[in-house]
Amino acid sequence: MDGAAEVRGESRIRPPREVDVLIVGAGPAGLATAARLAVAGVARVEVLDREQHAGGVPRHCHHGGFGTWTHPLTGPAYARLLLTAAVRAGAVVRTGITALDWAGPLALNTVGAQGPETIRAGAVVLATGARERPRAARLVPGTRPNGVYTTGELQQAVHLHGQRVGTRVVVVGAEDVSYAAADTARTAGAQVVAMVTELDRPQTTTARAHNARLRHRVPLLTDTTLTELLGHGRLSGIRVRHRDGRTAQLDCDTVVFTGDFVPDHELARRGGVVLDPGARGPAVDGALHTSRPGVFAAGSVLHPVESAATATREGAHVAAGVLELLAGAEWSRPTVPLLVDPPLRWIAPNRVAPGDEHPYVLRTATVLHRPILHVVQDGRLLHHEGLRTAVPNRTLPLTARWNHLVDVGGGPVRVTVARA
Repeated sequence: MDGAAEVRGESRIRPPREVDVLIVGAGPAGLATAARLAVAGVARVEVLDREQHAGGVPRHCHHGGFGTWTHPLTGPAYARLLLTAAVRAGAVVRTGITALDWAGPLALNTVGAQGPETIRAGAVVLATGARERPRAARLVPGTRPNGVYTTGELQQAVHLHGQRVGTRVVVVGAEDVSYAAADTARTAGAQVVAMVTELDRPQTTTARAHNARLRHRVPLLTDTTLTELLGHGRLSGIRVRHRDGRTAQLDCDTVVFTGDFVPDHELARRGGVVLDPGARGPAVDGALHTSRPGVFAAGSVLHPVESAATATREGAHVAAGVLELLAGAEWSRPTVPLLVDPPLRWIAPNRVAPGDEHPYVLRTATVLHRPILHVVQDGRLLHHEGLRTAVPNRTLPLTARWNHLVDVGGGPVRVTVARA
């Protein structure tokens, strides 16, 4: 009897499976990487995603603004476009599969409806994306009532499950994703009674978001902090504090925490991948190599959070490095750290080598009026670049045209801010 049971147990264990490239995450970055690799002739490209449907965040962003200026799409349409391109090119996309841990240098233990499985690959691409910090992580005190969401939870409830979320909504945040959350709440039949931000202005990058606020006359409370959630069973209101010390109570039955993204870096961390202390995602060079040989990273896991278009471009970019590795290129190459000084928060990529062409993205912690970025190594000015007014939660671009001046035997390269 014991022997029979042991044989039955062994029959359920599947032998490790081999692929050429394993991509973790079926959002824009992962799907774009898969499509580019499959088109280039890589035979066994596989994408895993723990969600039941591929496409990432755009699946439940029903507003427009995706795609191109000439072919604007809604989020779900954009997700379908990326998925179709990957599958038609020959990539395999498997959903409902969770990557649990590493089983070797380039192997992952996974689990899905068919049970556990180990997958080995010639290269691994981490495209696990980012998530918003929920109320608990933001340390907002009060009771634990129903009616508290992040943007993603709200969008999934409304657009994927057709749920009603309340009648009076307060949105915490005033960036692009915050206005998308406000639109979603209105789609569900709720009134947005206020938007609240600790900063002195909104951090929108699109005219669509600004016009939406004007069109719907949503009160915007700047220099204001949410200090407490009120209510038992269901949210009944919030308490806020203005910068001058005044406090107020807003009556509402729903609050949506928006922005404040962090990378989904757990798999990278479990694999011993070096993380950048600023962005908190994997540290990478211009070819998007991580510190673990054969492991790349792309998309919002590197820099939470950029647009779907940025993630798609990075997916196409990382595919070039993967192709070089599969063709026999050496993994290691000399790089130096790329650091930022306050009030800048982080930069990605965050290691630099001569010849890197991938542009950089940065974020600031404070409002900067017409700043000038200085790129310096060992006291030597490599580049300076003036920008328009910069605000938190909005991306700052930095060209890579100065990379050929970097001394790989020197110290770190630093990006500093000088005001015009």
